Amino acid sequence: MAAPQLPLLPRTVAQAHQARHVLTVPGDVELDEIEVLALSRFSATRWDVVPVGIFPGNVAGAPQGRRAQGREPGVLRVSRHAVMNGPYLPSGDGFDLGVPPGAAMAFDIVCHRERGEPPFPAGDRDGIGRAFAAGMPEREERRIVEWLVAVARRLGGSLRLDVGGIWDATAAPGSPTAKPGAGVVLTPDAGAAIDMTVYSDVWLDPQAAHTILQKVHPRARLHMDGKEWGGPPDGIADKPLYRGETLDPELRKKIHAAADDYDIKALTGPRVLDGYGLVVELGVDGIVSVEISGEEKLPRLLRGLPWAEQGAVRYWVHWEPQDLVESQREFPAMELRIARKRAAELVARLASTIQGAAGGEIADEDGFLVDPADL
Repeated sequence: MAAPQLPLLPRTVAQAHQARHVLTVPGDVELDEIEVLALSRFSATRWDVVPVGIFPGNVAGAPQGRRAQGREPGVLRVSRHAVMNGPYLPSGDGFDLGVPPGAAMAFDIVCHRERGEPPFPAGDRDGIGRAFAAGMPEREERRIVEWLVAVARRLGGSLRLDVGGIWDATAAPGSPTAKPGAGVVLTPDAGAAIDMTVYSDVWLDPQAAHTILQKVHPRARLHMDGKEWGGPPDGIADKPLYRGETLDPELRKKIHAAADDYDIKALTGPRVLDGYGLVVELGVDGIVSVEISGEEKLPRLLRGLPWAEQGAVRYWVHWEPQDLVESQREFPAMELRIARKRAAELVARLASTIQGAAGGEIADEDGFLVDPADL
């Protein structure tokens, strides 16, 4: 039986104390992908109303409520006060969404309105400051907005943020700033977030990691050089520990002596390697580094897995451009975008190679899991 046609996006869904945001996604997105991305960020995710298109057996893991009837949209609750309604057609009931072409589904997100100070004038990479020029979202609304930006980036979608409760039907179709309360359109650049992290229960020793990554890029080198420490400056035991400190001079000397004993024991004991790094210098394209260490705070979908119960080894593959300021602009210069694209290809290859050697899972910069086959 063919699925019923999706309903139009309603004009009003939010109350006075609530904020309303709209997410649109292309036609190749499955509904359970939205669910998985919500589960990746919010522990309270559950279906209050299961939409047509999600069938028993292909639900990603969120608890299920009743099933939608006819053209009724689904209701995905991501927290106590935040819900995502949809899918709808990417067309409003008497108004124009104004999002770029290519959208096939729209979702209404309603949460508490929580606003703080205006953003810094310099702007930000994702355009959130531009969308909330009067006051940045805080607390739960900030978490919701940051998640929506990450979802739109992952799925190739767009957002209309802070649209208010009622749209103005007289606004010019397609206008991103049609009327006050009509919201600002963002289409997050998928190429802006290129860092990746491999989580595994396998620790590759430095030489093994160096060997396998040199096969990906011949200029990969270990970066483990430290700096010699000559101990504390002379006479430091006679100086206050902090401004205004009034300790007895003898007690102060005993505290410094105990600290010296601790440092000497650490420096003369066996060396324990709990982290190391590798770097690939790319000239004008910047530097790609791989930082290896233990990690206890894992992406939500990995918590509770048998191999990750006590934490995991974290292989963070990170790009550092020559111009950090330019890299954080919403619309960076073409030179930066070209360098970023070349670096992204290397980051993906390094992450894939590490996962092939150490196993585990790959997460993107937003904490969403990535299928190695997609790299």
